[in-house]
Amino acid sequence: MQHETILVLDFGGQYNQLIARRVRDLNVYAEVLPYTLSAEEIQKKAPKGMILTGGPNSAYGPGALEYDKDIFELGIPILGICYGAQVLAHGLGGEVAKAPASEYGRTEVDINKNGRLFAQVPEKTIAWMSHTDYIKKAPKGFKVTAETPICPVAAMEDVSRGFYATQFHPEVMHTKEGIKILRSFVKDVCGCSGDWHMGSFVENAIETVREKVGSGKVLCALSGGVDSSVSAVILSKAVGKQLTCVFVDHGLLRKNEADEVEAVFGKGGHYDLDFIRVNAQQRFYDKLAGVTDPEKKRKIIGEEFIRVFETEAKKIGKVDFLVQGTIYPDIIESGPGDSATIKSHHNVGGLPEHVDFKDIIEPLKMLFKDEVRKAGMELGIPKHLVMRQPFPGPGLGIRIIGDITEEKVEIVQEADAIYREEVAAYDGGKLAPTLGQYFAALTNVRSVGVMGDFRTYDHAIALRAVETSDFMTAEAAKLPWDLIEKVTTRIVNEVPHVNRVFYDCTNKPPGTIEFE
Repeated sequence: MQHETILVLDFGGQYNQLIARRVRDLNVYAEVLPYTLSAEEIQKKAPKGMILTGGPNSAYGPGALEYDKDIFELGIPILGICYGAQVLAHGLGGEVAKAPASEYGRTEVDINKNGRLFAQVPEKTIAWMSHTDYIKKAPKGFKVTAETPICPVAAMEDVSRGFYATQFHPEVMHTKEGIKILRSFVKDVCGCSGDWHMGSFVENAIETVREKVGSGKVLCALSGGVDSSVSAVILSKAVGKQLTCVFVDHGLLRKNEADEVEAVFGKGGHYDLDFIRVNAQQRFYDKLAGVTDPEKKRKIIGEEFIRVFETEAKKIGKVDFLVQGTIYPDIIESGPGDSATIKSHHNVGGLPEHVDFKDIIEPLKMLFKDEVRKAGMELGIPKHLVMRQPFPGPGLGIRIIGDITEEKVEIVQEADAIYREEVAAYDGGKLAPTLGQYFAALTNVRSVGVMGDFRTYDHAIALRAVETSDFMTAEAAKLPWDLIEKVTTRIVNEVPHVNRVFYDCTNKPPGTIEFE
């Protein structure tokens, strides 16, 4: 492999990509692969170490997942996390059983500082637990290195064989010393020096795309968002005029956004790209009419995107490849392998079964959002574009709860524009950069109000703001009350048919960042 690599074997948990993200924070490349990978296939990849992830199954009995137990004979260091810890314990002769009580959330853990992973961790620390089974008895040769009143083996290790396990999740930010624990495994145990840098990723991505495309023609689905913009620039540098960028205005964009995208990428804009704008608002409205289920919305929008691109491809001649700005969180939330599907992304699970292209190119599918931004900076994309607010491909279609109409689109566009304007201006512009994402959504709640001595029965807007670096987990931002108050007053006064404003205080998990 070109880089020192830690393989993350995916047993179906929802934090699996986050584990990879935390390893990459240490400048070490991590790749997520299915737990079914054979020992022989793993050996060919020559990883410096492996991490077995969490998952929803039991490590024993009928629900246990079948994996290649020869992975324990490869001599490669292994860290098991949660379900992965139980897999390690059960597979090596320990005892895993149903815990006398489940542990969920922040938990105080007693640490044995003689444990190799815990040299820099206090004797008592806070960790994130999420399990119903537990390791009742460690396998022969293992030393217990952490415990809780409920969990007698909260961590264990067999240094001689390079096996380590934590029942808790060191990858989530709620585990106070989590990054120190992962650093000990990746750097001290596995011996990684840290050679994963965004500059090398960009160079490799450009070369890989150039080799794959050859003399073929490429169509890029350009939304103007960070992901598709970075993808477009990578493709432009790789294949030049073989690339055509198609921007579909599906009528579900933010206020004035379609014109702003064209100003940047169209004729006379910042980039010398072949740019086509397709005004398909009515086509999407017609297809979405009466649809309320969020999964159906995503799949309809995904299919219509592809159909529009196919039509445009035929106009410009045979096109071999379609480019999309898919990133890692899109893939995990769309449910790869045995992972649970949270929501189908229009550019992953939402694709129709048949597409009229030789292949789909996703140059960013191994990156997290903040890594995409770093790649954008490496490519020389202006900072104001790289750091712009994320916007989902299905657009306002998933920020309007319930059925979609032109009137509802206009309501949420106006409310969102007010909200973004006030956040951007607050405290001299200091607040906005601290937020991972903020936007307004239109709920399907209507309520009674009083405006100008008259009874109203109108819509409610929900405001959302979160703090996050990787978009896999997020905390609801504690926005200043005077800001919320001002935004509320402006929305109720300036946006027709809105008489109430809510603020969403839900973290991710248990919620998602978007409403649908």
